[in-house]
Amino acid sequence: MSDPDGKGAPPANPATKPGPDAAGGDIAALAKGGQTNFFGFLLRLAARIPFLFIAGRMYGDEAMGRFAAALVIIELTSQLACLGQKRGLAQQLSQDEDRHPSHVIADGMVMSAIVAACFMVLLSLFPDPMFPRGRNDDLALLLPLSILPFCLTEIALAGCAYRYDIGTTVKARAVVEPWTISIAAGVLFYLTPDAGLELAYVLSIFAACFAAFIPLYRAYGLPRGWMPHPRRIGRLAWNSLPLAGADAVEWGSRKLDIAILAQFASLSTIGIYYAVQQVTSLPSKLKTSFEPILGPVITRKLKEKDYKAIGKQVCQVGFWILAMQAGIALALGIPGEAVMGLIGPEFVSGTGALAILLAAEVVAALAVVSEAALIYMARMKNLYVSLFTIGLQAALTIGAMLAIEHYGMRESLKAPAAAAALFITLGTASLVKSFMLGRLLGFSVNNFRWALVYAAAPAVVVGYLATLLPEWLELLVGIPAILGTYGAVIWFRGFGPEDRVLFSRKVRKDAETVP
Repeated sequence: MSDPDGKGAPPANPATKPGPDAAGGDIAALAKGGQTNFFGFLLRLAARIPFLFIAGRMYGDEAMGRFAAALVIIELTSQLACLGQKRGLAQQLSQDEDRHPSHVIADGMVMSAIVAACFMVLLSLFPDPMFPRGRNDDLALLLPLSILPFCLTEIALAGCAYRYDIGTTVKARAVVEPWTISIAAGVLFYLTPDAGLELAYVLSIFAACFAAFIPLYRAYGLPRGWMPHPRRIGRLAWNSLPLAGADAVEWGSRKLDIAILAQFASLSTIGIYYAVQQVTSLPSKLKTSFEPILGPVITRKLKEKDYKAIGKQVCQVGFWILAMQAGIALALGIPGEAVMGLIGPEFVSGTGALAILLAAEVVAALAVVSEAALIYMARMKNLYVSLFTIGLQAALTIGAMLAIEHYGMRESLKAPAAAAALFITLGTASLVKSFMLGRLLGFSVNNFRWALVYAAAPAVVVGYLATLLPEWLELLVGIPAILGTYGAVIWFRGFGPEDRVLFSRKVRKDAETVP
């Protein structure tokens, strides 16, 4: 422990580190990640629907409500324990070039493991914050066990992404984790029906951790010769706090509504809103899953002070995300009643909230890609804006709940009111953060193109016609028809040569020019 900076570590093997990008290498790498992530979206969709079906039909909306309320605390503490390493690890690996990368990753894991262990102990000793509306079963007290593997998985996936390995993220998050929770929830219903959802969640997090660590070991090996040092790890934790705060706020904006609903709404409303969130979280993965590949690209361009390239990459990825999310929002939102009815008849009342949350994810795309650069260029300013926006969301959501109760309005209005508050908040964040990044880069940052409107118009017509069909045909025929119509128009009217790289078979070969 005599080497606080870890300088005595063997130098990283240059052959294993991402080198300078070839011409077009950044866009090719981003496009390759986009292709992989779109495939991952389809896998998530295939895996998430069975879980929602099992949870809604077998466990019921009230059990889902208690489960959702507990997850707010579990996932918040898990995000805090990561201390921003999901995005900050790329910068650490880029800056500490004289240390072996496995040592840098080991520092991050030890730091997060310490914080995670503290949260696990606290929640085990004081579990009441997890269960504001009671718990389904005493076995739900095992939920804090998922905090540590969640943190380690995030760091492992960030390490793989630094080597442009997005496939591991897709495998862990889109295959292993959702299919584990779906299968486990179904099996555990017959073994311990009152705690099946909670135990299935814990099992899914451990399974994803295992799936992430094998590729990490293959990419970096063991941290031989590494020794933890309190001063070095403490300095890393201190430097990571602004990014950890931004991550927690960004995550919190998607869960604050559940936390507030847990105080004002019935368990049924909470459960229905949670199901809506799970559906809308599918398109949101399209933007968040670009972050691991966008982070390393941005950090390298920052070292070269190539702000023009950063702006180009942010706008390009922003348009890709917006184009895909808009199509998915139309495909899931127009036949919304059929989608929610698939989970259970009582969930159809969440259709209004579903439409609003899908729109919220679309407007949030610009904030996410802008923040991907701001966290490296203006960490504290980005954190202040994030804190302001989540404060705005809290004020709007609580205000809406109080107004509904004061004027004696229907309980069913609380879910769409919470969704509307999130929509306004995310729209505000997109405008402010894109303006901030534009000022730093020297030109405006914008991901909107009129071709999106041209593509949406015929898709809406096709979607309306689909709603006239029986529900099973509305889902089996309507959703592909909406996506096909939208995709055809956006391809011919909205995509230029660089945009079409996202769907080019040649992109895999181009991306390989980045060692």
